[in-house]
Amino acid sequence: MEDPHDTTRGDADAAGVRAEPGELYVVATPIGNLRDVTLRALDILRTVDVIAAEDTRVSSTLLARYGIATRPRAMHRHNEARVVEALVAELAAGRSVALVSDAGTPAVSDPGARLVREARKAGHRVVPIPGANALAAAVSAAGLAAERFAFIGFLPSQPKPRRECLATIAQWPVALVFHEAPHRVTGTVDELAAVLDPRRTLIVARELTKRFETIASMPLGVAAAWFAADANRTRGEFVLIVDAPLEAAATSLDTDRLLAALLDELPPARAARAAAAASGAPRDALYARALALQAKNR
Repeated sequence: MEDPHDTTRGDADAAGVRAEPGELYVVATPIGNLRDVTLRALDILRTVDVIAAEDTRVSSTLLARYGIATRPRAMHRHNEARVVEALVAELAAGRSVALVSDAGTPAVSDPGARLVREARKAGHRVVPIPGANALAAAVSAAGLAAERFAFIGFLPSQPKPRRECLATIAQWPVALVFHEAPHRVTGTVDELAAVLDPRRTLIVARELTKRFETIASMPLGVAAAWFAADANRTRGEFVLIVDAPLEAAATSLDTDRLLAALLDELPPARAARAAAAASGAPRDALYARALALQAKNR
C-alpha cells in the first residue's frame, strides 16, 4: 500500500499532497515574510478540515493571502486544555487538524506540545510540516565560533528562577540561544552581562525576515550601550545568542580597559573608532560606552 505522505514519488511535487483523515499536522508558518511558507504547508492548510491557531487574526492574514477559506479556531495558552480535548475528539471522528502558531514552528516556545502529546496518546498520526523557524534562521546567520548550541527559549519571568537558570547554564561549553520580547530585552541583556562573562560575543537577531531585520554582533558587555544608542533597537521580536565561553581570558579584549586607555589620548568618537577596529564591536555601541566612561571619570 502506498504511503500518501511519501513525497519521493515522481508525481508528488506536481500533484501536491492532501490532509488525511484523523491526522494532526504541525505546520510551520512564516516568521515575518509571508513568502516564506512552503508549498506543502499550503497544500495541507487548503485541504485540512480544522486549523487550530494561536491567534486567529494573525493566521487569517496568511490564509487570506493564499486564498484559503477555512476559518481558524483559537488555541492559545489560556484555553489550551479545553480546546485540546475538543480537537482530539475531532481527530477521533476522522477529521484532519492542522496546528499553526503566530509565527514559525508550533510547540517551540509556543502552544501546541499538549495537543501533539494527547493526539499521539490517542493513537493518531502526527505529521510535521517543517518550514520557517526563528531559532534556525538566527543561528544560521550568526557565524558562531561554538560547534554546538543549546536552545533555552524564554527565561523565567520571575527574578529568582531567572537568576538560577542563568547560573546553571553560565559555564556550559556551548552557545546559548534565547527568545525575548521587546519589553524585556534590555533587562535580559543586563542580566546576561552580569551573570555570564561580559566578553562573550552576543548576537542580536531582531525582526527576522521583516523590513527592519537586524543582525548585530558585539561583546556582551557593550550590549546595553548598543540598545541605548537607538530606541528602535528594542522594538520587535528577538533571538539572542551568546557564543560559547572564552577558552582563555587572555585571548579576549576587555573593551572597557581599551576604551579607558584610548580616552586618555583621544576624544570619545576617535576612541570608539579605534576600539571598534581592534575589537570588532559596533562603533556606535562603543561610542555610547566611551561617553559613559568619560562621564564616570570626571
